Amino acid sequence: MSSKALIVIDIQNDITKHYKDIIGNINSAIGLAVEQNIPVIYIKHNNLSAGTRTFKPGTKGAELAPELKVVSDNIFVKTKANALTSETFSEFIRTNGIDEFYITGADATACVKSTCFNMTKAGFTVHVISDCVTSYDLKKVDEMLSYYADKGCEVRPLAEYQRSTL
Repeated sequence: MSSKALIVIDIQNDITKHYKDIIGNINSAIGLAVEQNIPVIYIKHNNLSAGTRTFKPGTKGAELAPELKVVSDNIFVKTKANALTSETFSEFIRTNGIDEFYITGADATACVKSTCFNMTKAGFTVHVISDCVTSYDLKKVDEMLSYYADKGCEVRPLAEYQRSTL
């Protein structure tokens, strides 16, 4: 028996470019997950690099975007691209037996890419909701969606999940 979760990656104030184009879809995916009793997990990036200007811990830029629907306290912080590097997140999914993930968020060429790659490599089932991910470079989104599929992820738009179940 598979246990599922919806993951929202790095929809924070410092992801200002293009996240507003998908925030409605992400919030719809969150609503669908809540309707289906699927846990919603939020991943936040903290940049610990010296001299960083973005995602600095404790700043407004590191906070979840105000338009984002937050429906749980399942908020985990990572300091590397791959969400599985967050020990508290990894422990949460182990403790709760979660092995199937629906991925939303940013950036398609960085943190979403690394998380999807490492989750499939670890044997998890990964679904990428194609119209719930974005990138600083929108020209690369289609390439990334193909990459996810090539790495074993199911890639489908939100409407297809809304017609069935997550």
